[in-house]
Amino acid sequence: MRMLETVHTMTSPVPNPESPEADSSPPARKSSFSTGSSRLENNQLPASARVDSGAIQNQDPGLPWFRLNWEIKALLPIACVLLGGMLLFLLATLSWRDPERHLVLLVAGVGAIAICGALLVVLTYTVQRPMVELQQKIAQLGSGDLNVSVSFAHRNDEIGDLGRNFNQMVAQMRESRVEIERLHRTQMSRAEHMATLGEMATGLAHEIRNPLAGIAGVIEIIGRDLPTTSPARAVVKDVRQEIARINRIVTDLLQTARPHPPKVRKSDLNTTVEHAVMLGRQQGLSKAVEITLHKDTSLPEVEHDSDQIHQVLLNLLLNALQAIDQKGKIAVTVERQQDTAVIEVADNGRGISPELLPNIFRPFFTTKGDGTGLGLSLARRIVEDHQGRIDVTSTVGKGTTFAVVLPLQRAAAQPSEG
Repeated sequence: MRMLETVHTMTSPVPNPESPEADSSPPARKSSFSTGSSRLENNQLPASARVDSGAIQNQDPGLPWFRLNWEIKALLPIACVLLGGMLLFLLATLSWRDPERHLVLLVAGVGAIAICGALLVVLTYTVQRPMVELQQKIAQLGSGDLNVSVSFAHRNDEIGDLGRNFNQMVAQMRESRVEIERLHRTQMSRAEHMATLGEMATGLAHEIRNPLAGIAGVIEIIGRDLPTTSPARAVVKDVRQEIARINRIVTDLLQTARPHPPKVRKSDLNTTVEHAVMLGRQQGLSKAVEITLHKDTSLPEVEHDSDQIHQVLLNLLLNALQAIDQKGKIAVTVERQQDTAVIEVADNGRGISPELLPNIFRPFFTTKGDGTGLGLSLARRIVEDHQGRIDVTSTVGKGTTFAVVLPLQRAAAQPSEG
C-alpha cells in the first residue's frame, strides 16, 4: 500500500559567499521554484483514497509454491527438541527393565504431547487471534473502509505495538484522504473557473480582433495619404505599434485559452535556441545588454516543436531584458544532463522576491505595468506539453535563472482508461 504524498516547494534564504558585499550588507534572498513539482491539478485524483484490495489478496509470485501454517512452523522446533530429548532419555534407560522403561517412555510421550498442546493453545490466543483480526481489518481497509481499528492495540508487547502502529497508519490514511478530497474539490473548482475564463477570453479575443483589423487597415490608408512633412505621421506610427501590441496580447490570450498540441519532431535544439537568441539580441540593442550563447555540440537531436520552444525562449529573453535596468548580461546555455536537455537563461537583473516566485506562472499575474501575465503561463504549458518542466532560481538584486528541462525523447502516450 502506498500513501499519496503532496510535495510542497519551499523557499529558503541562502547567502552568496562570493559577493564582495557579504560582510557589509544583508544577504540577498535566494529562492527557487519548479513547475515539475507534484501538482495535484495534473494528477487524476480519485474521489476517495482507496487501497487496492487485489494487491493484498494476490499472492506474490516470488513466494514458494507450498505453504505451511504458522502452527506447524511454531511446533516443528518444539517437537524436534522434545523428540531429541525422548531419544536421549531412551538411550539413558537402556539398562532398565522393559516394563519400567515402557511406562517411563509412555509418560514422557504423553507429557511431550501435553506440552505441545498447551503451547498451541497459548499461541492461538496470543498470536493467531490478533493475526486473524489484523487480516480481516486489512481486507476491510483494502475495500475502502478507513474507519477500522484493531482491538489488541492495548497490549503491552510486540503484538500491541503492531496494533498501535496499524491504527496510527489508518488514522494517517484517513487524514490524507480528507486532505486529498479537499484539494481535489479545490482543483476541480479552479479548473471549472479557468475553463469559463477560457471560453470568455476566446470570445472576447475574437470580438476584439475583428474591429482591430479594420482599425489597422484604416490607419494604413491614412498613413499613406499623409504628406511626408506632416507631424501626424509620427502619431500614426505610434498607433501602428499599439495596434501590433494589442494584436500580440490577443494572440497570447487565444493561445492560452485554446492551446494547440506541439508538432514534435527530432531536430537540432541548438539551432532553435540560436534563432531565439538572434531575435533577443535585436531587442537588447537599445538597452546595451549583452546576450551570450553557449551551445552543446555533443547534444543529440531532441524531440520538440521548434516554433513553440522558440516562443518560450523568446519570452524568457524578453523578460530578462525587462528585468535589467541599465547595462547587463544575459547568458543562454544549452547542455545535456543525463536523458534531458537543459536550456538556461540567466540574467543579472533585479531578481524576483521569494513571495512572488510561486505566482509567476499563474495566468494574468504580472509585476510589470504593461504586462498581461500570460507569457510565463503559456511558456509553462508549452514546456509541460513537451513532458518537460521549468525551474526558476532567483536572488533579489543579483538576477534570475530560468532552466527549461526537456526530455531527449518523449515518453509514449499512455492509453486512456475506458
